[in-house]
Amino acid sequence: MNATTEILSLIMDTPEAFKILEKAQDMLRNEQQKREEFYNWVTDDLKAEFINGEIIVHSPVKSSHAQASENLFSILRMYALKHKLGRVTHEKVMARFTRNDYEPDVMFFSKEKADLIQPNQSLFPVPDFIVEVLSDSTAERDRGIKFRDFEAHQVAEYWLVDVETKVVEQYVIKNGQYELIKKTDEGIIHCSVLKGLDFLVEAIFSEQKQFEFIQQII
Repeated sequence: MNATTEILSLIMDTPEAFKILEKAQDMLRNEQQKREEFYNWVTDDLKAEFINGEIIVHSPVKSSHAQASENLFSILRMYALKHKLGRVTHEKVMARFTRNDYEPDVMFFSKEKADLIQPNQSLFPVPDFIVEVLSDSTAERDRGIKFRDFEAHQVAEYWLVDVETKVVEQYVIKNGQYELIKKTDEGIIHCSVLKGLDFLVEAIFSEQKQFEFIQQII
C-alpha cells in the first residue's frame, strides 16, 4: 500500500470523511490563490519558491556553492548542446509542479519538453533531471519535500551535491521510486538521463578540472 492509498484509507474509515475532504479542498483553493499572488509578487532578481503554501526567499549563496552549481551547469549544458539532447538551465528558472514551484540550481529538459518552451515563458514544466547544491538553509527541504515531490512527479534523476564534503548522491527513478545509485566524492557517475555522459565528480568542485573535462567531452 502506497502512502496516498494509506492516507485515503484512514480518512474513509472515519465518519468525518466528507468534512475532512471538504476542508482540504477549501485549504487547497486558498493555497492556490496565494500561489497566484506569489506569481505577481516575485521578481526576476529575487530567488524564491512556493512550497506547500509558503513563500521561501533564499539568501545569497556562498562562493563554494556558486562555483559548484556553475561548474555543473557548464558541463551539462555543453554536453546537451553537443548531442542535441535538450536544454539545461541554471538558478533563476522556475519549474511548476502540481502544488509547488521550485527554482533548482540546475535542471535539464529533454528535447521534447524544451521544444515546447516559448521565449516569453516564465513557468517551466517538470524537468527530467534536477541537481540541488546543499546549503545549511536548504538541505532539509532538498532532502525532504523536494525529494518527495520530485519522486512523485517522476523526475527521472536527482543529484544532491554537498560542497562541504564534496560528496555527490545520485538518485534515479526505479519502479516509481528514487533509488540511490551512487554516493561518492571521486571518480565517475554514469548519468542516467543524459545518455553517454560519464561525469567526473571532481569537475564539480574545481574550475580547472571542469575546464579540462569540458574539453574532453566536446
